[in-house]
Amino acid sequence: MKKLRNLALLLLAISLAGGSWAALAGEQKADAKPKSKPKPYILKTCPVSGDKLGEMGAPYVFEFEGREIKLCCKSCLKDFKKDSAKYIKKIEAAEAKEKAKAKK
Repeated sequence: MKKLRNLALLLLAISLAGGSWAALAGEQKADAKPKSKPKPYILKTCPVSGDKLGEMGAPYVFEFEGREIKLCCKSCLKDFKKDSAKYIKKIEAAEAKEKAKAKK
């Protein structure tokens, strides 16, 4: 009988300790810095295909290296991943062109 009582107390202690550790883990997540918003995608075309966004349905949107990327469809993602630097340069050039146009 003493063994059964000791076992029950041990299980109770473990479950209480587990709850405390879970609470601590939750507090650490709450204290973590919130992720900053990605740089918005301002272009109206897909950097891969050049198609106007929305012509093939809702664009495929994802985050890449701190910036939002919009593709005309998910199938363009494969090409984007193959040579992402090429498409980022294309996006940056188009953004610079849009900014220059806005200043005029």
